[in-house]
Amino acid sequence: MILPPATLGMLGGGQLGRFFVSAAHEMGYKVWVLDPDPHSPAGQVAERHLAAAYDDYAALDELAQGCAAITTEFENVPADTLDYLAKFLPVRPAAAAVSVCQNRIVEKTFLQDNGLPHGPFAAIRSEADLEAASAGLFPGILKVARFGYDGKGQAVVNSREEALAAFRGFKGEACVLEQKLPLDYEVSVVLARDENGKVACFPVGENQHRKGILDVSIVPARASACTADSAQEIAERIAEKLGYIGTLGVEFFISRGRLVVNEMAPRPHNSGHYTLDACVTDQFEQQVRALCGQPLGEARAHSAAVMVNILGDIWYEEKDGVEHYREPDWSKLYAVPNLKLHLYGKHHARPGRKMGHFTVIGEDSVQVQQAAMAARAAIGIRDE
Repeated sequence: MILPPATLGMLGGGQLGRFFVSAAHEMGYKVWVLDPDPHSPAGQVAERHLAAAYDDYAALDELAQGCAAITTEFENVPADTLDYLAKFLPVRPAAAAVSVCQNRIVEKTFLQDNGLPHGPFAAIRSEADLEAASAGLFPGILKVARFGYDGKGQAVVNSREEALAAFRGFKGEACVLEQKLPLDYEVSVVLARDENGKVACFPVGENQHRKGILDVSIVPARASACTADSAQEIAERIAEKLGYIGTLGVEFFISRGRLVVNEMAPRPHNSGHYTLDACVTDQFEQQVRALCGQPLGEARAHSAAVMVNILGDIWYEEKDGVEHYREPDWSKLYAVPNLKLHLYGKHHARPGRKMGHFTVIGEDSVQVQQAAMAARAAIGIRDE
């Protein structure tokens, strides 16, 4: 077991890393962050920020020498980097698990090979693969295999011709073509798994997206107990098959009443932010515990919760046909007594950029949802 005041290493400096640093500090640890962005949110609050690329081996050597264990908040850290660091100290989750989640072709194949529920798909590495794809995959969604997130690198394609045009637009990058499924709603499971295979699942969240980006998470999900239990069971099986250690997010579609795995995230998950305010132990403390070989904390929720993402769009206001940049009026959120606001310290707001979130908690899930949606509207988040 790695105990305080040891120094932990974090690959990635975004908001997930920032929350990890805060959790580690609360538990008595120090944290070094490696991220190429000199303004990274996690780097601002860590003991040390190494502003270097993920394949800068001099910086990796420094990180390995100064830390007792390494984790990540970003699934696109090169697997080779994780493998290299694992020669010197514990790296959790391991490169083998992260590499499955880094590539949609590998991820879908993993689900298929392990008998886990997934939608029809085809690996697309060339135009010939698209020509040979089953007609039953249309209408579909073409997604780049690497580096696509929050709706980026995706295109809805209603025909083979549209798919070919989208593939060319992606400059021939490897893709997956997924059948577009009829969608009832979406849910996610965030869990933690320790080195002994013990798993702690957080309550299932129901997710609503806008422009491909998570907008609202509702906990408990408005799903049947059977569906929620099944989602947790499938997520646990995924973690076991991956040999996973750490915090893991698994997103599901509910299509005609059936659970379908959409994708996995080898890190804390946006839809798990509600755990910061509504659970006995949050997803970031669990990440610290799993990394350090501590027993996992209790994942029980003590409140109903609704989490709302705050994107950079609301920093921009149009007056007389001119767009102005201004700070949102946070007093409207602070006026809600059961609302918890979290801002990420990012130095500039851009449309679509995750700048923060807030969570409303309470005993009555209907009242919590009404309060959250009223607060969402009060700061200018509009349905489109």
